[in-house]
Amino acid sequence: MRLQNKVTIITGAGAGIGRAAALLFASEGAKVYAWDLKPEGLESLKQESKGAVKTIAVDVTDSAAVKAAVDTVVAAEGRIDVLVNNAGITADALLVKMEESAWDRVISVNLKGVFNCSQAVVKAMIEKGTAGSIINTSSVVGVYGNVGQVNYAATKAGVIGITKSLAKEMGRKGIRVNAVAPGFIITDMTAKMPEKILTMMKEKAPLQRHGTVDDVARCYLFLASDDASFISGQVLGVDGGLVL
Repeated sequence: MRLQNKVTIITGAGAGIGRAAALLFASEGAKVYAWDLKPEGLESLKQESKGAVKTIAVDVTDSAAVKAAVDTVVAAEGRIDVLVNNAGITADALLVKMEESAWDRVISVNLKGVFNCSQAVVKAMIEKGTAGSIINTSSVVGVYGNVGQVNYAATKAGVIGITKSLAKEMGRKGIRVNAVAPGFIITDMTAKMPEKILTMMKEKAPLQRHGTVDDVARCYLFLASDDASFISGQVLGVDGGLVL
């Protein structure tokens, strides 16, 4: 019960890594509020958790909606201890073929969404005097780049910049800020890739396996817990050694 009674918001929790994290955090005693844009994902999460996970449909690109959702959580629980900025999307294309709308959409969700949620939650943490933890989801792509993902890589590099800057700003308030940089993780989206691509990614990693959503969720758990009480401003790679 490493997160006993810790009030936690996890964005993008309707599927994939966010969903795994919501279930894991709840099993560790956290009071989890799962945010997602898709109500159907939230409903199935609520059912799977047997009501242990509370859900709110939130568009992280809408600052007013984010603030309202934060106010709802604070009104119900009195504080927020943990924020996991997990929501993110891709819209891949080579730069010469990328539509401006694809650039704008990815920037809005992956970068502006982190700004909106962090700003609203940090204000609540400061107001309540909470020594909290903020965990931002970056990517190995944000560190090393990737062909066909200039928009995604830009946002994930930006997330690292937000993480380090906010860690410096908020340290005096007792608020820790860290980032997780997953490598190739098997989700519903990646599972549909051609078998030869899946095999290639597995063989490139020294650990010779794909990552799972639980691998990343457990890192979120560590950074959210008091076990990481002296860790801030860090980028934790979860990639099986892929970038070596």
